[in-house]
Amino acid sequence: LIRSIKDRQLNPIPYNSKLMTLMRKTLTAVFLVCSVVPGQVFAEQAEDPASVIRQRLLQVRPDLPVGEIVPGAFPGFYSVVLEGGQVLHFTEDGRYFFAGDLYEVTSNQLVNVSEQGRTEKRKQQMSLLDESQMLVFAPSKERIKATITVFTDIDCGFCRKLHKEVPELNRLGIAVRYLAYPRAGMGSDSYDKYVSAWCADNPKIAFTKAKAGQEIEERTCANPVAEQFQLGGLMGINSTPSLIYDDGRLDPGYLPAEKLAAKLGVL
Repeated sequence: LIRSIKDRQLNPIPYNSKLMTLMRKTLTAVFLVCSVVPGQVFAEQAEDPASVIRQRLLQVRPDLPVGEIVPGAFPGFYSVVLEGGQVLHFTEDGRYFFAGDLYEVTSNQLVNVSEQGRTEKRKQQMSLLDESQMLVFAPSKERIKATITVFTDIDCGFCRKLHKEVPELNRLGIAVRYLAYPRAGMGSDSYDKYVSAWCADNPKIAFTKAKAGQEIEERTCANPVAEQFQLGGLMGINSTPSLIYDDGRLDPGYLPAEKLAAKLGVL
């Protein structure tokens, strides 16, 4: 038995060229996998997820009005903000998403995280607006306690109801800044009425008459109506009146003067 073992140690396995060739190919393949694939994976991981998401989304829907893409509220997700305020929540590889508002469940309430983001965005946009391009009804500067910015339509019933209460709002120390949002769109009767009011010799008087349903002289001039209408669309405005507060909060719909004043903390 011992002799047999020694014979095997002294006599190596016969050389097999086909087997050795196969082994060399296998080792080469393993080497390539180990050296090339990790580099490719690293390159993919290093690519900006926001760019990946934008590219994949626009490849399928080139017409989609994609705005900013930012890291989401939880790991592995990115938020895609569309023009108009709608948010899509994407996996970072751009393959899956769900639409709608994201809520956080705290110890005592449900917090709309998506609306918080929109609120901050509106606040920034409001700070950039030029008040000279608005119709402003306000008390004297020293009496102003709060300001509301209202997207309004000349013919909207609740818009007219709100405008009737502007004198009372001013008395309570609330300034009202109007932005145009003719719901029927550009070129509509409401659009033309707003343009005529803006271009009148006294825009605020003409605006108030139009709000009361009175006829005003048709006029045209350089005006901000179309720009403001488009801004409303970007902010997600889809009804009038829509009130925006100084902190960026959006409140769609009419509120009586006293309730609005209480909400603003001026009563």
